[in-house]
Amino acid sequence: MLNINEVIETNQMIHEMNLDVRTITMGISLLDCVDSSVDVVCEKIYDKITTKARNLVKVGKEIEAEYGIPVVNKRISITPVALVGGACCKDTDDFVKIAKVLDKCAKKVGVNFIGGYSALVHKGMTPADERLIRSLPKALASTDRVCASVNVGSTKTGINMDAVKLLGETILEISRQTSERECIGNAKFVVFTNAPDDNPFMAGAFHGVSEADTVINVGVSGPGVVKRALESVRGKDFEVLCETIKKTAFKVTRVGQLVAREASKRLDIPFGIIDLSLAPTPAVGDSVGEILEEIGLEYAGAPGTTAALALLNDQVKKGGVMASSYVGGLSGAFIPVSEDQRMIDAVEAGALTLEKLEAMTCVCSVGLDMIAIPGDTPASTISGIIADEMALGMVNQKTTAVRIIPVIGKGVGEQVEFGGLLGRAPIMPVNSFSCEKFIARGGRIPAPIHSFKN
Repeated sequence: MLNINEVIETNQMIHEMNLDVRTITMGISLLDCVDSSVDVVCEKIYDKITTKARNLVKVGKEIEAEYGIPVVNKRISITPVALVGGACCKDTDDFVKIAKVLDKCAKKVGVNFIGGYSALVHKGMTPADERLIRSLPKALASTDRVCASVNVGSTKTGINMDAVKLLGETILEISRQTSERECIGNAKFVVFTNAPDDNPFMAGAFHGVSEADTVINVGVSGPGVVKRALESVRGKDFEVLCETIKKTAFKVTRVGQLVAREASKRLDIPFGIIDLSLAPTPAVGDSVGEILEEIGLEYAGAPGTTAALALLNDQVKKGGVMASSYVGGLSGAFIPVSEDQRMIDAVEAGALTLEKLEAMTCVCSVGLDMIAIPGDTPASTISGIIADEMALGMVNQKTTAVRIIPVIGKGVGEQVEFGGLLGRAPIMPVNSFSCEKFIARGGRIPAPIHSFKN
């Protein structure tokens, strides 16, 4: 039972430290929507999503009002569309038709994003997988709320380099087709290795085939709370620092657990997982970069940054797993450049480079996230960046991702403005040396030796 001091403390975290529940995400299986006719599939998808999720936004708002806990986003994740449309989508336009229906569903039920326009190709591509990937530019250009992802690697299977090569070309084409909107299509698309089935955060959310028919997953966020807690232990040793982060992560996760249980009960849908990630926003005081500075760095990117981020990520997980029986998704610290004001400041100060970000992704929860690069970057270079990040995930047995945005018509030092939670980003330089012959080899990079466990 909560005592009055805990109530007051939680109230302060919400009103003074930017604590929020970042998302309630309803996962919906579309496997029972499969049919040989794309029109029938679209009809089934629309009927199922608008029925299952009809009260999602309403319940989210009720919980927000009753408990005073901000619930920022209400979202939907679905079965990867390449699986659902495999029997009916004979060309890319058929897949785009499904994307438009998903967009229509999202607008009908009032969610801000629907994720799962996805393909799982870590060992190979089916014709349906390839058609979905080739449909991405048109699908993301013609929809507003659809998010997409492709899983190209895993520790067990290696990395599908044919898919990596195709995606470098596809990402450039997505930017070209959304160039009049600051190339925002790529802000809704992410490439994964070891993608989890239960991630509630966009753009990478999809509803895994091992999940129940419907499920409620909740993502919490509290960089501001952690930062404020660390202010009280400035100069203390690492033991005190770690204990403070763990205790704070526990409190933040308990808030998410409360919201998840309430949403599950009111919607009569099973509770899945809590994702206890520290997900920043562009708001001042809601930054992972600020936490790293409070730990003792002048800027994110300074020597010691990777160690500090590893410490932060580990303590967040240790504190969070004690607060909920079902922790999943990504869970840790996110470092999206455009969505974190102090990360932006670090880039502009010259402290944070693409190469340093890559090193940091070895120990954080996702990867190279919301990074804007020059629009004239070659497709092979984009593929090389993806391959490097996928290799980190494969070898380290963790999820890694790339959400990179070539901004057509802009170069290093210029800015791109996405707005809202997506924020703004400085255009970052990329290595100018070529990896074209490497990417052109094709095939699959084998799984590492330590993957052979049975």
